[in-house]
Amino acid sequence: MAAISNLFANGADGDFMVLDEAIELTCQSLLAYWSRHSRHAVAWSGGKDSTALLTVLIHLIDTGRLPQPDVLHVFYADTRQELPPIQQAAEAVMARLRQRNWIKVHVVRAPIDKRFLVYILGRGVPPPNNNTLRWCTRQIKVEPMAEALVAALAAIDDTALMLTGVRQGESAIRDDRIVMSCSKDGAECGQGWYQQVLPEAKGIRGRIATLAPILHWRVCHVWDWIGRVSYAPGYGEWPVSIMADAYGGDDAADIAARTGCIGCPLTEKDTALEIVSSMARWTHLSALLELKPLYRWMREPAQRLRKSGVERLKSGAIAKNPQRMGPLTLEARAEALVRILDIQRRAGVDLIDAEEEARIRELIAARTFPDKWDGDEPRADVWLDSVYSDGSTQPILFRELVGS
Repeated sequence: MAAISNLFANGADGDFMVLDEAIELTCQSLLAYWSRHSRHAVAWSGGKDSTALLTVLIHLIDTGRLPQPDVLHVFYADTRQELPPIQQAAEAVMARLRQRNWIKVHVVRAPIDKRFLVYILGRGVPPPNNNTLRWCTRQIKVEPMAEALVAALAAIDDTALMLTGVRQGESAIRDDRIVMSCSKDGAECGQGWYQQVLPEAKGIRGRIATLAPILHWRVCHVWDWIGRVSYAPGYGEWPVSIMADAYGGDDAADIAARTGCIGCPLTEKDTALEIVSSMARWTHLSALLELKPLYRWMREPAQRLRKSGVERLKSGAIAKNPQRMGPLTLEARAEALVRILDIQRRAGVDLIDAEEEARIRELIAARTFPDKWDGDEPRADVWLDSVYSDGSTQPILFRELVGS
């Protein structure tokens, strides 16, 4: 009988790749591009993939396999919406990072008026959805990160290499994007996903290249590193084991769950939160399961306003979506604030801090609404004459039956 090479290699004969081989490919990917740039940075979300990237990168530098840069910029995207195990692990990792004088940690947050719950409750913008209003990732992650990059690179003339924890197999949409663009900017197979075209931010266009050096890792590699190797002596002893709770505890590698914001409105099911809140040490988080139904309630017509007649653009043309639903009513926002404050009190978390609560109340008191809305529009569940895209109107039949 032929010998089995190993259970985790991915070579030409169809076997799977072991972690050491995956790390070696990562090292080769980094070495291929490291010296092309005078500045180096890591985009870190606090999740398992970007944490694996960050800690294996520092291990490679510590062991001399990768040159130590003068400064390594680590940009942590603090959305204020992370699951507590992930947030706690991130804070512990940041404490360790700050012990190294060649690492500069940037905690990146959106401006207060654009933070997730301030934007919803203070300005009245409905919770995001996957169809017409997916504003959250761009506003609380991408744009703040781009602005932090601009600030960090303002004083240099050279280019920087931004490392990301993107992995193939984590998202079908992302995989399609990788396949379509993997050959950009002279990238070669096996050297990661290297691009010089991102991000599209004013002031840094053409000065940032991105590289995904763990693109080839599978979820078993990520958990082998995070759950076993990374906190062993000689590998950094990183305090990240608590992170496994957010992905399924002892079964994290098998479950292969993905995490997002607490109560994420863009998902059908809050799998990670359900897993965490079922564990003895995190049962107090079960109150957070009430957030998703609350976000759905906030998107209902009874909690929102609607344009009542023909809406004209600045050009004079008629808007294509007459009688569109719009922002949350002031009453719905005030009620949602009370409910979220109660949820976070029972869960023992801090979704809305004192500064944000004060700002939300200030914006509600000032009758703040999104652009092109003044708050005097009818509620969206009120029956109105139909208005069509050409500006014509169809009156309500049997108006007396609908109370108009």
